[in-house]
Amino acid sequence: MPSWYQGKIRYQLQDPTGKTKTINEAYLIDAVSYTDAEARLYKEAAANTPDFSVTAITRMRLADLFHFEESGETWYKCKVVYITEDDKGREKRIVNQMLVNAENVKQAYERIEISLHSMLIPFETTDVNTTKILDIYPYIEEERIPSNLRPLSEVVGQEE
Repeated sequence: MPSWYQGKIRYQLQDPTGKTKTINEAYLIDAVSYTDAEARLYKEAAANTPDFSVTAITRMRLADLFHFEESGETWYKCKVVYITEDDKGREKRIVNQMLVNAENVKQAYERIEISLHSMLIPFETTDVNTTKILDIYPYIEEERIPSNLRPLSEVVGQEE
């Protein structure tokens, strides 16, 4: 299960008139700790951002994240409530936060409904809010080849 951290950076940018403007940006990082989140934010943001500083890293509790490739530059935070019954037959409401990318609030709501349509538990989406998150950096595990293994092409070449 991913641990999501919201990282905020700040940097100065000079506009065409010569004035310096302070830019604040927010990113979502999948990391194992605050330290890992900070290191990954420096690594990812350094590729396309000038001299910047990390101003905040906070844990963001998310039940799920839905990314649609088709469209949607804006990320929306949705509050989804699952409705179940406890052992005594009383209604129990479980609140979850989810993120989805979409063009507008209506599309975000529809995408949450589509993503959760196969749920057996009844649910309702109570809030859909715009976030300032610009990009999401999921954890991608690098495949490491142990030192005692060799590529298959080398083994086949030796047999011939």
